Amino acid sequence: MKPEELRYAPTHEWVHVTEEGGASIATVGISAFAVEQLTDLVYLDLCEVGRRVEAGKEFGEVESVKAVSPLFSPVSGEVIAANKELADRLEELGSDPYGKGWLIRVRMSDVGEIDRLMDHAAYQRQCAEEG
Repeated sequence: MKPEELRYAPTHEWVHVTEEGGASIATVGISAFAVEQLTDLVYLDLCEVGRRVEAGKEFGEVESVKAVSPLFSPVSGEVIAANKELADRLEELGSDPYGKGWLIRVRMSDVGEIDRLMDHAAYQRQCAEEG
């Protein structure tokens, strides 16, 4: 996935939406900027498949040598996949955060939530301000 084609939450999660079998499916991950800020990742915990998530609510956490950071879902719906294997390959979050580094896939309950997220240009401005 290309970062320019994604939508972003202020908490640095990205979303890519596809249509599959008549449903809107959101693939969620964390941005390269977030991974850089965390540095040396040591642990990842993701929610279980089947769990309902709400936009703005926690679905897991990532831990680095610096801090533990909650992961917030940018969309609401049912988790249909969780990239649990990523916990054993944390380096993929740094090397491919928009591909192999995806975290969860959500069958969205409200596709309109995407419109509340930032496009790439707005997200880049936020990252520049946070520096």
